[in-house]
Amino acid sequence: MSQQFIVETSARHVHVTQEALEILFGKGAALTKKKDLSQPGQFACEERVEVVGPKKSLANVSILGPVRPANQVELSATDARSIGITAPIRESGDLAGSAGCKIVGPCGEIEINEGVIIAKRHIHLTPADAEELGVKDKDVVYVKVDTDGRKAILGDVVCRVSEKFARAMHIDTDEANAISATPSLMGEIYRM
Repeated sequence: MSQQFIVETSARHVHVTQEALEILFGKGAALTKKKDLSQPGQFACEERVEVVGPKKSLANVSILGPVRPANQVELSATDARSIGITAPIRESGDLAGSAGCKIVGPCGEIEINEGVIIAKRHIHLTPADAEELGVKDKDVVYVKVDTDGRKAILGDVVCRVSEKFARAMHIDTDEANAISATPSLMGEIYRM
């Protein structure tokens, strides 16, 4: 099998609880699937919200489904700075002590005290993928990407291993722009 994996760009998005969804979109609201994402069971939704910071806001931010146990906003560093938020670089779900913001929908708004993060670069792997690549859950690795004119080695990449995952690396839009990422970009673990 190949030692490579797709490197996907994860644009700004929001994860919401059922309670938040109903405040933002009305009682009994449900997420409407727009398209499936690479990770099994994950999908982009038709529903969009405004993310409001102290300086300005980001309109039309996609919600990803399904609903989650906690509200989470994932931004690039550029997005966060542009709206006046100092967001930490964290793994998804590591929200304690992170930044807050206001989320506005067509029927209401919520204020979250924490939950705004810049997602840490990560690779989703099944246990079989991890064994093949010689890594385990929570290992931190380097990944080599071979782009036209912007080859790079990306450090601080967390390996996330679960039977529920599909092999793919996720970087944010700042990182994708810095390396001129294309939709078919492949990466491989680089051992120094």
